[in-house]
Amino acid sequence: MSTAIVIILVAAIVFGLCRLVDKAFARVFRSKAQHMSGLAVRANKRYGLFGVILSTLGILAICAGVKGDRVLFWGGIIVLLMGAGLAAYYLSFGAFYDQDTFLLSRFAKKSVAYRYDQIQGQKLYLIQGGNVVIELYLADGNTLSLQSTMEGVYPFLDAAFAGWCRQTGREPASCDFHDPSQSLWFPTVEDT
Repeated sequence: MSTAIVIILVAAIVFGLCRLVDKAFARVFRSKAQHMSGLAVRANKRYGLFGVILSTLGILAICAGVKGDRVLFWGGIIVLLMGAGLAAYYLSFGAFYDQDTFLLSRFAKKSVAYRYDQIQGQKLYLIQGGNVVIELYLADGNTLSLQSTMEGVYPFLDAAFAGWCRQTGREPASCDFHDPSQSLWFPTVEDT
C-alpha cells in the first residue's frame, strides 16, 4: 500500500514540475502578440508524447546498462537523444498568428514575423499515407512547410488567405486558384 502511495506522489510531483516548466517556457519564450492570440499551427502531439516515452526508455536502458551491458548502455543513450530531439522539435516549432501577421518559430532559430502579403505562393506534395504537405513560399526566400496532420493547419490557412487578400487588395471571389477542398489557398509557385 505504501509503495502505491509513493508512486502516486512521485507521478504527481513529476506532472506538477512538467506543468511549471511548460508555463515558465511559455512566459519566457512566447511573449509576442501572436503567441498571446491563442491561434497556432503546432506539430502533432504525438511528437511530444513519443519524445517523452523514448527519453524515459533511454534513461531506463542507460540505468540498466550501467551494470555492465555496454550495448544496452549505448543503445539507451541513442534512444534518449532521439526522444529529446522529438520533444525539442515539438516544443520549438510553431506558426502563431493573428489577423495581420504570423510568427514562425523553429528549432534553434530566432522567431520571425511575416505579414500575409509576404506569401508568394504554394506548392503541394502528397506523401505516403494520403497526407498532404503544403509548402508556402515567402518573400524573403524562406518556406513554411505545413503537414495536413498538424494541429490548427486549416484554420491558419483560411486566416492566411483572408489576410493575404486583404493586404494585397484582392477580392477572395476573384482568386480562381483558391480551392480549399484541393488544398489550394495561394497561387502555385509556377503561377507566381
